[in-house]
Amino acid sequence: MDTNQLAEKILKEVGGEENVQSLVHCATRLRFKLKDRNSVDKSAVESIPGVVTVMESAGQFQVVIGNTVPEVYEAIGNISNLTGDQTSSDNGSNENETIFGKFVDLISSLFTPLLGVMAGAGILKGLLSIATTTKLVVPETSTYIILSAIADSLFYFLPVLLAITAARKFKANVFVAVTIAGALVYPTIIGLAAPDVSADFFGIPVVMVKYTSTVIPIILAIYAMSVLEKFLNKRLHQSIKNFITPMILLIVIVPLTLMIFGPFGVYVGNAIADVLVTVINFNPIIAGALIAASWQILVMFGLHWGIVPVMMNNIATMGKDPLKPSVAISVFAQAGAVLGVMLKTKNKEFRALSASAVVTALFGITEPAVYGVTLRLKRPFIIGVISAAVGGGIVGYAGSMGYAAGPSSILMIPAFYGPNGEGFVGFLIGVAVAFVLAAVLTYFIGFEDIPEATTATKETTATNTVEHAGVKSEVISSPLTGDIVLLENINDKAFASGTLGQGLAIAPAKGEVVSPVNGTVTMAFATGHAVGVTSENGAEVLIHIGLDTVQLDGKHFELKVTQGQTVKAGDPLVVFDIEAIKAAGFDVTTPVIITNTANYEDVVVSDQAQVNTGDRLITLL
Repeated sequence: MDTNQLAEKILKEVGGEENVQSLVHCATRLRFKLKDRNSVDKSAVESIPGVVTVMESAGQFQVVIGNTVPEVYEAIGNISNLTGDQTSSDNGSNENETIFGKFVDLISSLFTPLLGVMAGAGILKGLLSIATTTKLVVPETSTYIILSAIADSLFYFLPVLLAITAARKFKANVFVAVTIAGALVYPTIIGLAAPDVSADFFGIPVVMVKYTSTVIPIILAIYAMSVLEKFLNKRLHQSIKNFITPMILLIVIVPLTLMIFGPFGVYVGNAIADVLVTVINFNPIIAGALIAASWQILVMFGLHWGIVPVMMNNIATMGKDPLKPSVAISVFAQAGAVLGVMLKTKNKEFRALSASAVVTALFGITEPAVYGVTLRLKRPFIIGVISAAVGGGIVGYAGSMGYAAGPSSILMIPAFYGPNGEGFVGFLIGVAVAFVLAAVLTYFIGFEDIPEATTATKETTATNTVEHAGVKSEVISSPLTGDIVLLENINDKAFASGTLGQGLAIAPAKGEVVSPVNGTVTMAFATGHAVGVTSENGAEVLIHIGLDTVQLDGKHFELKVTQGQTVKAGDPLVVFDIEAIKAAGFDVTTPVIITNTANYEDVVVSDQAQVNTGDRLITLL
């Protein structure tokens, strides 16, 4: 049974979408909250091919799938509205999340769906500027008008698009949200913003501004709409709320936006732009260098999303953004550093990895370059940051600007070509200097190369692998310090049965999980309760901290890595508070299992009573 069939069968057996209150998933299981548990036949769900078992715990109907659960979860989302905007981990409100963390999550939710089309429109906008400067296209012609409309429509109607993403984020009616945004950019409303026109609403003066291309006003409006919508839906009778609620939302939110949210948002946006321009004008070289040097560091911690709306607002209010060139420089600098690694390394496999990372970085995807190469080797990452600072100083001095939003990449270069090409040559020089300087410095300064794996019979303590007469064994170190517990003795049927993989459990004495192997983080849940690492030799290790601790929604856990990150044995993965988790009523016993057990002839577990971090825990034959 393929993934789509499995998803369809599970959804049917749990009573269909109408019987599901919510659905999330953790490392191995789908976690349903059902409206009517009595209508579901548990044995029928367990008998579905592909379902390991079914468990009921913490008010959830848990369907254990194994490590293909993300694919099944996604497939359910394709045939229902259950997954919504949730990510691949157990999402939900996290009361312990910081205000800034919530802000970053909000901004990423609003803008991420638009990045692709923004990039496409931005490239077209830049190419059109180049075409008009070189007289290939004449502005007065209908050809130009059509191309200009295509390139500008996204930015002109940006409030409408943000209304969609904001409504999804705030769980509000998307169609009402779009109607509100449409009212703000309606031609006669725009006409009221003319200098010689005064406006009022039932005698209340209205300060009119143009809302085309704006960001902040529509976000405030849809948030207010979502609050009012929930209030009305709870109090209006079912027979009238489907049409009375939208009517009230429109008649209340549009005037409020025109009188309060809109002017406030526009003035705040203009103030941010003015402050930013003042700071950059004070010393554009230093400003450009600092922005370029810090960008990849911000990306590593997900903090860059706090700056995205600032760049968007600059383009909306000024038609250009001084931050974007420096941001782009940081991308090209990391690509150059990876090129230096590719040319220098003696490891053939690592050279191939670096070559692909160079290509993806040039096209705006820096994660493989940073996590797979430069940050892993440390020195190339630092060189990339320094080279970015040099290039950022150049674009700051040249007064380079970005004229369209979208991920920074080689394809986006035309988006930095504005009227008369001002600052564009300086931008190209900055890109070239950052890229070449990073590549050259990385090559000549060098780094600690990754040794190439050999096929000879030997024991390699650095990689925890042993080869004897062509039969490879891999040693999995303990990721925790504590008492060893046999899997069959833990209070979790799915893990205890061994159907998810063989291994051991550890009752931890210290609240830190480290990587048991050299490898790649292939599963990193935002809640921090589970993490998966695949070793360089293919062993898939799942570490599930505690039993049913997904219910804590990340409380008492601090994730130290990101999915796709390269780690070495002993690198910290998760820090957690043992006593706080126990006090919350959860068992901290932590299964450590090999999810691809079937790939091995035998799995030999330690017979010790206690284990320390780094001790031999499991041997794979």
